[in-house]
Amino acid sequence: MGANAQDMPKVLALGDSLTAGYGLVPEDGFVPQLTAWLAENGAAVEVINAGVSGDTTAGGAARLDWSLAGGADAMIVSLGGNDMLRGLPPAQARANLTQILEAARGRDLPVLLVGMLAPGNFGADYKTEFDAIYPDLAAEYGALLLPAYFAPIATSDLALDPAFMQPDGIHPNREGVAKIVAAMGPVVLDLLAQVKD
Repeated sequence: MGANAQDMPKVLALGDSLTAGYGLVPEDGFVPQLTAWLAENGAAVEVINAGVSGDTTAGGAARLDWSLAGGADAMIVSLGGNDMLRGLPPAQARANLTQILEAARGRDLPVLLVGMLAPGNFGADYKTEFDAIYPDLAAEYGALLLPAYFAPIATSDLALDPAFMQPDGIHPNREGVAKIVAAMGPVVLDLLAQVKD
């Protein structure tokens, strides 16, 4: 089990505050909880926290080369929540995510694309256009897809269960992150299976 860090696959987690672990003590954040879940399930992996609070898809695309400078064998892309909260045009988010996926393809990196679902407050057309971005791009680029980041902590009416949220109502608490990681973990194992030796 004593794998050297150099021998471990590196997964770059490119995201926003949800990836960065906003509002949580470091060990309760998404990346440490995912790393621990993977270890418990037999996968020794270095998950690199490339989450920046407040980042949009444009921010993620702009810093991708820098984020990958230390090397990576696969990527988790979890961006779009801030685009949606600000009501930015879905076409813009699609173009930025396309740029990220093109860069991953150019480096032969397998990708897990983590979807976001827009609320209804920007109208049905916005929601339809935004929600389609993730399944469309995953299909186009052969990426793995987790359709909705918040699904594990949503209630039957798709509202977020406050028991699993921080008081701001936007970020999951430690228990919420644990449920999200438990749902995402098996897909990350599928992602690791695509990493070339």
